[in-house]
Amino acid sequence: MRTSVTGHAVGSERHARLRERLRYALRTPAIGPLTALFIAVVVFWITTDTFLTPQNLSLVLQQSIVIGTLALGQSLIILTAGIDLSNGAIAVLGTIVMAKLAFEGGNPGVALLLGLAVATFLGLVNGLLVARLGLPPFIVTLGALTVVFAVSSLYSDSRSYQVTSDLLLFWGYGIQLGAMRLTWGTFLLVGLYGLFWYVLVNTAWGRHVYAVGDAPESARLIGIKVWSTVLSVYVTAGFLYGIAAWQALGRIANADPNAYQTANLESITAVVLGGTSLFGGRGSIIGTLIGALIVNVLRSGLTQAGIDSLYQDVATGTLVVVAVGVDQVLRRSGSR
Repeated sequence: MRTSVTGHAVGSERHARLRERLRYALRTPAIGPLTALFIAVVVFWITTDTFLTPQNLSLVLQQSIVIGTLALGQSLIILTAGIDLSNGAIAVLGTIVMAKLAFEGGNPGVALLLGLAVATFLGLVNGLLVARLGLPPFIVTLGALTVVFAVSSLYSDSRSYQVTSDLLLFWGYGIQLGAMRLTWGTFLLVGLYGLFWYVLVNTAWGRHVYAVGDAPESARLIGIKVWSTVLSVYVTAGFLYGIAAWQALGRIANADPNAYQTANLESITAVVLGGTSLFGGRGSIIGTLIGALIVNVLRSGLTQAGIDSLYQDVATGTLVVVAVGVDQVLRRSGSR
């Protein structure tokens, strides 16, 4: 009898530990996106013949680099309950500045620094309008999108510029591992995510970013400078957009003012699919990286399955709506 009771107690304890682990997994933002990524890979592996080939996996990783870096900056802004519709346009202007100066005989190093500076400055402008003037991030960055796109066309005379400088093309170079090619841009992307994961988790600045996004008034009352935190996020994001511009030149050795027109939406998609709340204060940088991979895995898999690009957009948009809906439900249940 005692053995039966003891066995029942042990079984109950194991079930309790299992339930606790399950609750922990559900509370961990990256678990859901990682599961979705795994399911997508398995589905396309079964339904197509070429998805899991080294060549295709290399291509998926390379396609994730620019959007992944833009999504990193976007993620920081969304964590503060903001949004940036201008990030793709800022990156494109960065590519134009870098490529045009180098094309016209300028020093590639100077061209690179100027492109990074322009992107960072535009992030500063967005941040000042949002943080100091209190304007809605959606309106500010929507206006910036229009202005920056026009400036890119005017500055480039609506033409593209070929890039030949090894410095500007650096992130497109890499190493060959059998049939699989890994570019330096891939390593940079992973390094950036690792850096910002550490900063957000282990520094006061990271805690302030989450606090401002979750409850700005409460953050102010405990001594956090809300406006300077928000401003720093937009400036940091602007610099990351400049890095994305540099990576874009390594990906395609040509600066085109009409490139990456949907990059803002794709970066938002990656952030949302990665489990970061559009309402701010909750999310994981690692989840955003997984979200960027999901976006490109879907594109690649659906293309190889022969699905029209319009239906691909339908599928991606549906996933975003579902992800936002799930986030809304989780926030409501968590507030009870």
